[in-house]
Amino acid sequence: MGEWAILLAALALAVRIRAGSFDFAPDALFWLKGIVTMLAVQIGFYYGEINDDWALRSRMEFFLRLGQSFIAAVFLLTLLYYVAPAVRVEPATLLVALPLSAAGVLAWHSAQRWAGSAAASNGVLILGSGATARHIASELLQRPSLGYHVVGLVGEHPAEVRESADPPPVVGILPNLQQIVSERDIDLIVVALEERRDRLPVDTLLRYRNDGVKIEDGPHFFERLTGKILVADLRPSWFVFSPGFGKPRLLRATKRAAEAVLASILLVALSPLLLLLVILIRLDSRGPALFRQSRVGLRGATFELYKLRTMHVDAEAATGPVWATSKNDPRVTRMGRILRTLRLDELPQFVNVLRGEMSFVGPRPERPHFVEKLRQVLPYYDQRHIVQPGITGWAQVKFGYGSTIEDSERKLQFDLYYVKNMSLLLDFAIVLETFEVMLRGRGAR
Repeated sequence: MGEWAILLAALALAVRIRAGSFDFAPDALFWLKGIVTMLAVQIGFYYGEINDDWALRSRMEFFLRLGQSFIAAVFLLTLLYYVAPAVRVEPATLLVALPLSAAGVLAWHSAQRWAGSAAASNGVLILGSGATARHIASELLQRPSLGYHVVGLVGEHPAEVRESADPPPVVGILPNLQQIVSERDIDLIVVALEERRDRLPVDTLLRYRNDGVKIEDGPHFFERLTGKILVADLRPSWFVFSPGFGKPRLLRATKRAAEAVLASILLVALSPLLLLLVILIRLDSRGPALFRQSRVGLRGATFELYKLRTMHVDAEAATGPVWATSKNDPRVTRMGRILRTLRLDELPQFVNVLRGEMSFVGPRPERPHFVEKLRQVLPYYDQRHIVQPGITGWAQVKFGYGSTIEDSERKLQFDLYYVKNMSLLLDFAIVLETFEVMLRGRGAR
């Protein structure tokens, strides 16, 4: 909203500068043009990722991304003004408005960084020194732009306090919690104990909560902070009692009906492109253009997934099913590399959506060979199969391609977050980010 206000103010100021008078009174047409134009600029900001953690930490990176955002906005505005000339803003006015917008947005983000630094003076104390506590601390240390300052961990044994000084330090033990809090400026206490029974200082925490200190459950805080779920630290009862997961039948039915209609429209609209890609694939390498592969879907049932062929025929004849371990996989054809980078090889999966085997958004379906392997080593892996698999998903836009057991575990954390929080709004956000991934060609294998 702050950016919207700055962008509209910059446009209004540019009009006044061009007119040589500050008596200009915006009318309804001006606001319509301004909103449409600045919406295009906001879309440019989104795809330029100017709010990314790294951009917020580095001024040079912010400048580069801001420039990329305005270039994208200019291309989008050119197309928009061609389609709808009624909302066109004079090019000379835009030449004045865009630099003013850049200066305003830069000042706005500088103020945000300053506010984040000021907020970081309020510390976070994490109860626990095990894997969960350290995962949370690691995320906070890697993302200083969020404004959290990790004061330290609170262990259970005196020996832990003498551990290495690598951040975050273990600053004390649970029996000394009152002393630790009184000596430090603590704004938030995150409870991340591996075992809480007979160990959680309930009375002390309630007193601090009444005094205005925020108290948060570790796994919930991690989920809200990162958009993923710590799989290794979950108990079976968590899936039963945790809010989410169970979605109303009306939501599922509405989503299914809308996706069937949309898949039909897209298949008809994109049929010329699909025909062209089929011809190019056949010219590039021998073999059929359409590729079918068995995948695991809803409730563990297998189905045939359709893709445009991107590998040479019999590419896995000698090795059997294997993950792509590099971007330059020799099994991939020249045309296949282009299709994978732009994600165009996934287009035939609209047929799977139409048949009810897939959704537009959901966990990506895996091959049965890998599912059997991952079930044995990753707890709760089958929980990702309680919703329909998708062409795109939360794990795909947040993590990308995974080619190891460790990668699959990290993707499972995102998949479970999606299953727990599935909604039409989240689906829409994932679709938006998918277009960004396609444009940037990130994570293709």
